[in-house]
Amino acid sequence: MHKAFNLVLLFLGMEKEKTENLEESPLSGAELERLAREQKKLSKQVKLEDAFDFSLVQTLGGLCTAFLNNKIIAAAVVMDSEMKIIEQSYEIQKTIFPYVAEFRAYRELPAMLACYNKLENVPDIVFILGHGVAHPRYFGIASHFALATQKPTIGIAKKLICGELEGDKIVLGSKVVGHVLVTKIGAKPLFVSPGGFISVDSALELTKRFTRPPHKLPEPLHVACHYSKKIREEIMRKKNL
Repeated sequence: MHKAFNLVLLFLGMEKEKTENLEESPLSGAELERLAREQKKLSKQVKLEDAFDFSLVQTLGGLCTAFLNNKIIAAAVVMDSEMKIIEQSYEIQKTIFPYVAEFRAYRELPAMLACYNKLENVPDIVFILGHGVAHPRYFGIASHFALATQKPTIGIAKKLICGELEGDKIVLGSKVVGHVLVTKIGAKPLFVSPGGFISVDSALELTKRFTRPPHKLPEPLHVACHYSKKIREEIMRKKNL
């Protein structure tokens, strides 16, 4: 696992036994500043170049999370280029980090990586529900995942958290970091940005290529999100038996 994810405790400066109530406790400004500095540092390692010829992609992954009380459910799917499911996996963990929009990776990534590492078939590229470099520090959850796994990732987000729209482009500072994309008539747009090891243009092209009507999300991500919700529903049903 990438050094940035040693249970988050390295950055928070906390002892393990003091994390029981972290989920309910807001982080201090100093703690958030420490994480922000780490994101800025790690963002310099992100490469927005195609790792290979993506016209030859054979397998695609999707990773999505759902929550139930203080638990996080991470679900992964691997599909072939015809969008047939090859494999699925899931991981359930207790959340030990509060929700902060710009720091989702520190809350969700441990479960996502554990889920991903259960896969026997490693996908060529992974769609992540969340931002890539369309992030205040050019390092959203899809970029965290890309560095941790050294796999090309595409961030698919439902809200824009920074930058300006210039036509269909997301511009942050002087950089084009992603695109806004409407994949379904009458639906709100998606915000597509590379996580790493893929270019801005290729991230958009692959998102278009692997989105299947009537679904809004790219198919691997749609299936992964459906799977995470299914697992959550099964847990809730068992509790009510």
